[in-house]
Amino acid sequence: MINNNELIEKIKSYNKFLNSKSLNKAYNFALEAHQNQKRDEGVPYIFHPVAVANILTELKLDSATITTGLLHDTIEDTNVTYETVKKEFGVEVANLVEGVTKISALEDKASSNSKAENFRKLILATSKDIRVLLVKLADRLHNMRTIQFVNSEEKITRIAKETMEIYAPLADRMGMNRIRDELEDLSFSVLNKPARELILNRLNFIKSNREDTFKMIAAELIDLLKRNGITASITGREKTPFSIWRKIQNKKISLEQLTDIIGFRILVNDVEQCYKTLGVFHSEFSAIPGKFKDYISTPKINNYKSIHTSVIGPKKNRIEIQIRTSDMHEFAERGIASHWKYKSSEKFSELSWKEYDWLRDLVEIIETGNSPEHYYEFTKLQMFQDNVFCFTPKGAVIKLPKNATPIDFAYAVHTKIGDSAIACNINGKDSSLSAKLLNGDMVNIISSKNASPSLHWLSSSKTGKARASIRRYWQDKTLKGTNIKEKSYTSTIVVDLPHKPGVLGNISSIIGLNNGNIINVEMLEKKKEYLQFSFDLQFKDLKNFTKLISEIKQNNFNFKIIRHKKKKNAFIRRIFENFKRN
Repeated sequence: MINNNELIEKIKSYNKFLNSKSLNKAYNFALEAHQNQKRDEGVPYIFHPVAVANILTELKLDSATITTGLLHDTIEDTNVTYETVKKEFGVEVANLVEGVTKISALEDKASSNSKAENFRKLILATSKDIRVLLVKLADRLHNMRTIQFVNSEEKITRIAKETMEIYAPLADRMGMNRIRDELEDLSFSVLNKPARELILNRLNFIKSNREDTFKMIAAELIDLLKRNGITASITGREKTPFSIWRKIQNKKISLEQLTDIIGFRILVNDVEQCYKTLGVFHSEFSAIPGKFKDYISTPKINNYKSIHTSVIGPKKNRIEIQIRTSDMHEFAERGIASHWKYKSSEKFSELSWKEYDWLRDLVEIIETGNSPEHYYEFTKLQMFQDNVFCFTPKGAVIKLPKNATPIDFAYAVHTKIGDSAIACNINGKDSSLSAKLLNGDMVNIISSKNASPSLHWLSSSKTGKARASIRRYWQDKTLKGTNIKEKSYTSTIVVDLPHKPGVLGNISSIIGLNNGNIINVEMLEKKKEYLQFSFDLQFKDLKNFTKLISEIKQNNFNFKIIRHKKKKNAFIRRIFENFKRN
């Protein structure tokens, strides 16, 4: 365990404004508060808060945050009160400790039924001060490092799943790649230990057999850059077993087919040198198609910046290369924590929403929604998504998740724009509101004061903000009684069902299990391969409609949603009625 003097010296290495006396006081306060407590591994409890504080120190955070790390369990696990912490360490530290305590209190109560609600409370607690989440991430990281000492297998599995589904994605969205990777891999070791050990053994074999090759390639790359007047440092970059496992699963390939298990990271002085380095490598070696990604000109949604490329390098070796500046590398390692600067004072300056606007969106979804499951589903899926950058007609940049639609774009601009959207054009051409947006698209949303969002947009929208806004509009309208006499929603879906016995009964059961009422069923088309049915459905809760669509997708049924079916055919029906009368 690191002692308080070592901790203070580490902080002084990046923060000359540190108040050593205050930190020593916090250390001794925590030591006394936890003096009769022990961890599951049998060591004195003080080992844990000191380890948390050390993780925060590695992120180069301010002393208030590190003090919080030392004190974060005092209110929850000892007789210490908020007022005591406030009196001894000030209101700033007391509020931070209280914020972490509120989140920690959820962990012992967590279950599959309360996961969404726990996520809601975590985000709301974090929104007041981002440092609360930073301390919680450090707390979770150390608990995962020692999870093998927990005496309940059920609890171990629950904590690992929660870490994989909530904390690792949050670390990712904050740009904290190193912490994300470790959280994922530690969770992976619990949830799929045999697979991790298999990959780890294979990695060690590859590494031991190619160690000399890596040294040779690194030396040749550095020499090549020197000949072209570029000063750079180069390091090896090794993927974690979990990231390899995820790539194998997604791409359906073997471990041997991966080209970026161990790659090279090039650090240069500035952005110009990044692109010059890329030009040197692509001129000297054959680039592998589809492997080039420029995250400098179009950063990831968490603001990660770097150039990635794969080439057929020295001795015909396939290698992956990352090119970035030192500042980009610092952000990739520390994420949002890299914004802390200690040039004129030690005092924490609150980050602008721009640095973590994704958190603002989560808070907006949560505060306006009434179903924890809804926003939990949306945000959990959205955490790992890549992003696209689109433009308004005036040139403003709108950042959206991959596969986002003009519906998402409209709501990202403003909720009123989304609610009143009736059409759009992309790059000057008329397009569907459900079209997939690409990087660089210029999107013009056409709106009408008399329009309202369609319930069918739920199936094509990709952002939590858009889905939450659509739901909220119709829920508010239902409550006010505007044009809706009772809380019910109708829709028509057309589904292609395999020509097999029991399939019609199966989808009818799926509809029923999602509390859908089948008003009418009609066979539209009969083919050798499939039967096409039309279902007129009624729902009392929008989330059931969303769940139904998800289950239909999971069953790989080809389907489409028909909007305003009755209105669409009204004119034709009137013609036939007049024909019959005459």
